[in-house]
Amino acid sequence: MTQLIKWVYSGGMVNQRSGPVAETPAEAAVLTAVLAAGPIARSDIARRTGLSTAAVTRATQPLLEAGYLRYAPDAGTVHDVHARAVMGRPSQPLVVEASRAGAIGIKLTADESIGVVCDLSGSVRICQCKPLSGRSVDAVLADVDGHVKELIAAANHLGFMQSIRDVGLSVAGDVDHATGVVRYSPFLGWRDVDLGELVAERTNARVVVENDVKALAVAEQWFGLARGLQSFALVTIGAGIGCALIVNGALVRGSQSVAGEIGHLPVGDPAVLCHCGAHGCVEAEASVDAITSRCRQVAGDPDLSFDAAVARARGGDLGVAAVFARAGHLIGLSIASMVNLLGPEQVIISGEGVASYDLLADAIREGFTQQVFGSADRTVLHLQPLSFEAWARGAAAVALEELAFPFRDPNERRAVWTSYGQ
Repeated sequence: MTQLIKWVYSGGMVNQRSGPVAETPAEAAVLTAVLAAGPIARSDIARRTGLSTAAVTRATQPLLEAGYLRYAPDAGTVHDVHARAVMGRPSQPLVVEASRAGAIGIKLTADESIGVVCDLSGSVRICQCKPLSGRSVDAVLADVDGHVKELIAAANHLGFMQSIRDVGLSVAGDVDHATGVVRYSPFLGWRDVDLGELVAERTNARVVVENDVKALAVAEQWFGLARGLQSFALVTIGAGIGCALIVNGALVRGSQSVAGEIGHLPVGDPAVLCHCGAHGCVEAEASVDAITSRCRQVAGDPDLSFDAAVARARGGDLGVAAVFARAGHLIGLSIASMVNLLGPEQVIISGEGVASYDLLADAIREGFTQQVFGSADRTVLHLQPLSFEAWARGAAAVALEELAFPFRDPNERRAVWTSYGQ
């Protein structure tokens, strides 16, 4: 018989999940520092975290003993973990033991399930893309079930120290990370789907669900361009205009898990209706679909594709080019509004729409400069093309974060699902 346990955490010292730093903030700080900056010596960890060297050494010992950390290969130490995990010797660099654990990440689009297996260091060990058989909840659940089980079976041959049971799912739209419910996914046409529980029940896995842009930001924070940054924003241009925020090293979800939705700032034409039901949203004029639709009108070609519109704009079609410029201007205004509020060190711009970035760049910078306040104009806007594999790694990164830091924030409600046979 298979039972489903659903747990919701709302404070206290609940510890139903296993993980290396379930109860000790110092251990969490040490593991975070090594993930972000390893190889790194304990003396440098102390400087980064504000902990004393002795506190770092005490926190390091159980992580070494459990196999989540190890000394870097060039440290010249023996392979006996217990012999190495002693007080002192703070100059020996530490790294994450990548093969200690891993996670599966699946990014759902309107048409595909992109799945990866990642090790604890965030390296993608397996990547598979599979078409969805349909967009109904039942069809997607069946596809995800098969994909997860196939990836778990493949991961069993990769030499992980423990079997993979952690799965991260990411999907565009309004996702409640605390409950795993997809409240609204415009591209799948879903409302109020309890995706976390449904997938866990089928797969016998521990499942976490996150908005796809927020998940991508977690991966960039731990393993990508934003390593070492305490504050940054990730803006994506694609089927929607997404944004995720990292402030003081932590992902900002907000009480309803929708923090950072700059795609729905009302800086556009108030006559234009957005799919969300509001008017004037950035997304209603600057998403790939919105740009394509407007370019078709301007060009008088109802079959014009986005790529063809890009080619026309680059070829000198001023009307089509003006559509891209308008979209870029609105994106720039929305980025400036976010920067004015939060002051990130850097804004990373990504998504499938960056293929047309040369048509958007000047207008984004113009809109940004027009709206940004004071010296925030010096905020770096960094272009970062990312593959769908990177999006799937984002889903895996959220699962790895839950594995490594169960219930890390006592002020945040978290829910995790586990199915098991009895």
